[in-house]
Amino acid sequence: MAGDDEPLSLPPAWTPPARAPLPILAATVPVVGAIGLWVVTGSVLSLWFAALGPLIALASVVDAGRAARRSRRRAEHDAAAARARLAEVVRERHGRERAGLWDGHPDVALYLARAEEIWRAVPGRTDALVVGAGAGASAVRVTGGIGDAASAELRADAARLDGAPIVVAASEGVAVLGPPILAAAVVRALATQLCLASPPSALRVVGTPGDDEWIERMPHHGSRGGTTLAVLGPDDPVPADADLVIQRALTPHGAPRCTALLTVASPDHGRLDYVGEVVDVRPEALAAAQAAQIGDALAERWAVEATTARDGPAPIALADLLADSTPTTAGLEAVIGVQAGRPFCVDLLADGPHAVVAGVTGSGKSELLITWVLSMCATRTIGEVTFLLADFKGGTAFDALAGLPHVTGVITDLDGSGARRAIESLRAEVRWRETELARSGARDVSDDRVGLPRLVIVVDEFAALVDAHPELQAVFTDVAARGRALGMHLILGTQRVAGVIRDALLTNCPLRLSLRVTDAADSRAVVGTDQAAALPGSAEGRGLALVRRASDAAPHPIRIALSTAEDIDGVGGAAGPRPRRPWLPDLPDRIGLDELRGHGESGLVVLGLIDEPDRQRQRPAKLTEVGRGLLVVGARGSGKSAVLQTIAAQCEAVWLPSDPERAWDAVSHLREGRGIPEVLLIDDIDALAARFPHEYGRTVLERVEEVVRASGSRGTSIVVTAQRPSPATARITDLLMHRAILGLPTRADHIAAGGDPSHFTSRTPPGRGRLDGQAIQFALVPSAPVASSPHRVPPAEQAPAWHPSMPVTGYVGRRSAATRAVLEVWRGGGARIVPLADAAATLSVIEGGPVAAPTVVAGDPDEWQRHWSVFAVVRGEHDLVIDATCAPEYRILTGERELPPYCAPGRSRAWLRRADGPSERIVLPDGSAAAVLDLV
Repeated sequence: MAGDDEPLSLPPAWTPPARAPLPILAATVPVVGAIGLWVVTGSVLSLWFAALGPLIALASVVDAGRAARRSRRRAEHDAAAARARLAEVVRERHGRERAGLWDGHPDVALYLARAEEIWRAVPGRTDALVVGAGAGASAVRVTGGIGDAASAELRADAARLDGAPIVVAASEGVAVLGPPILAAAVVRALATQLCLASPPSALRVVGTPGDDEWIERMPHHGSRGGTTLAVLGPDDPVPADADLVIQRALTPHGAPRCTALLTVASPDHGRLDYVGEVVDVRPEALAAAQAAQIGDALAERWAVEATTARDGPAPIALADLLADSTPTTAGLEAVIGVQAGRPFCVDLLADGPHAVVAGVTGSGKSELLITWVLSMCATRTIGEVTFLLADFKGGTAFDALAGLPHVTGVITDLDGSGARRAIESLRAEVRWRETELARSGARDVSDDRVGLPRLVIVVDEFAALVDAHPELQAVFTDVAARGRALGMHLILGTQRVAGVIRDALLTNCPLRLSLRVTDAADSRAVVGTDQAAALPGSAEGRGLALVRRASDAAPHPIRIALSTAEDIDGVGGAAGPRPRRPWLPDLPDRIGLDELRGHGESGLVVLGLIDEPDRQRQRPAKLTEVGRGLLVVGARGSGKSAVLQTIAAQCEAVWLPSDPERAWDAVSHLREGRGIPEVLLIDDIDALAARFPHEYGRTVLERVEEVVRASGSRGTSIVVTAQRPSPATARITDLLMHRAILGLPTRADHIAAGGDPSHFTSRTPPGRGRLDGQAIQFALVPSAPVASSPHRVPPAEQAPAWHPSMPVTGYVGRRSAATRAVLEVWRGGGARIVPLADAAATLSVIEGGPVAAPTVVAGDPDEWQRHWSVFAVVRGEHDLVIDATCAPEYRILTGERELPPYCAPGRSRAWLRRADGPSERIVLPDGSAAAVLDLV
């Protein structure tokens, strides 16, 4: 099944074919034949054959109409079938999109249907309030079918998603207006929804709307939660400490502290007025008895959780264990819990050098990792150990540790490509540490001559990391294989081990810890027995773990110690310099050309700043590195034209003009080897051929291909931009050996442009892309230097109007007012205008001696072909001007196969051909009345 970001396209609307001309010749021939037979035979009956002519003509017209109707029916049938198929795809995508939205923002009904979602910690959910279901904008887009009403309706339906959750920010406040009973029911549903999203420890509810007692039955009522929700009646004042407000309103003006106004007219219809937009919604309502019943169930659930926590084993404080244990000075020993009432320690260096921690969600895996890190931080200095923390299960597990002096950085799955480049930088860290060891002459980091701290890389949810970036498996395998001597250690946390951690990596992780797992195979893979799968899944089992080291015959059962904010503050208060970070910050969203030149690159054309995380460096990219050809692919607004501007600001570059006439001239000159530039810039090559008629467009691309092929021998660098590669330009783009891919709308476009699917990012700043697979931020110049560049071809409009100067000039032009105006201008300039019918006598007079004024022999294309002998004399011995409007007859008149210089329509252009020489484009005098009066 295609991805939901695949484009959908409708077939174009049917257009009727051009009406066939009346077959006059076919109708006339039988008439002529019948008359001939009558003359020869003298039989009157032969004249009946003349009736075949009109019958044939009538049959041809009827058959053409029948064929057109058949074509229309076939096209309508195919279009209807395509719309039906596309409508089904749209429905499927809408269903998946709608389900995803409701999964992220459930209402009361969904919470009750999915009990596991109640009080589940999901980022952004507690401040989102679903006020009802309604129509919203859909990410599904359908194109094509222009001119067809049914297709337009399908496009509109695809862009609208019905039944989607309409969400407002709870912190903005919601006022509900409507009949008292209905409005109170809606207020109950909104308040209950927030109570289902947050436990009483995080949400406190105050207020007594009306006579309802349901609010007092919620466990949140009177709790000590951090956020206060005020549920108020129409006249109730808003408490000063209220963070969230839901209030029933009496007027359309809403209520204080409420940005959103929900007006309900019936149980199935309401209208939301929020941030200047009005949306129809289907609100959710709860009767007082229903809300009270939900409150009782939540109160019972909260009581069970509190009782379980109270009756379970007392939590073990990390601070107490640290005070009772004395870690060794060597290695990386750390106390992480208790076994049989005594502190239990693991040594990542002696027992490792790498470790795997397995455990399902809720088993205490994150708490174990935090305890382990804090225990090492509390007993080791920054000069002894540093940490790189990676959280790939939501981005919040290690937030509290980010400020520790030992922590070089925290990367999360929310960082997108930043997480990948940070992990890739570990390759450079391996090489850098190898270099430091070689420089000091040491075998490993334990040698006092090295002075390097050990780097512990802790990953929470390793499976999610390698699922998002499979290529990073090799990075961790490399670190695991060479990390001991280099002082690099891995602690990999994951829910599953089988099929996630490869054997080459798992073999180098002899220290194994497993909390509760659901699959016995995972338990055996980690600790060698099924015991981890048998650990209790209740609250009593949280924090129970099995530890097995390489020297252990059987796993050790322990209970994990828990850390507190005081433990973190105690470590965070340690003084000292921040440790070296094993990766550089991401590329800037914008870099100026002057700033890039500050890197020491002078006298070279620089393109931008390249990111090389595997070498822990960012360096300028130079034009000389891409050889003689660079293709830059990017959507509109991605900064591809700015790349050309940056190059043009630094060298003697020729920018291929966008004007078709000047582009034709520039390509022709370059093809002939005239004006060879240092750098040739071509912007939007996929749109270049579209500026010309078909034959000219094909020819100009062929000539550009010749220029590109010859660029190597001529020493020219060619930089070409395109919105997307196309078959028409494939022969040219394939000759450019290097490729930069900027922002593109979809992953499919990115792949079609030759990009790695894993490098696709939906939102990129202008100028950000990949140059031959490496991340790059292209430099920008303060202002575009293109308009004033002295190397641009001068505009064709600046060329002076051409006037005849030779004794005889032939002029081929249509019979039109524009032609008459041109001739009048020439006559006003002193030329003698001679009709083609008088040309023979005029040429005889001119050949007999000198003439007083230039003579122009004028006629239309048909007249010149009828007077072919005169035309041959003029074409062979004199100047010949062919108006651009006579382009269809140009080859017939000149006998040339090669196209003449391109002339844009409507610009008063013509071709001048001198005595069998090559044609050149000229500008005819302005044919306007004002120009004529000025010259006459």
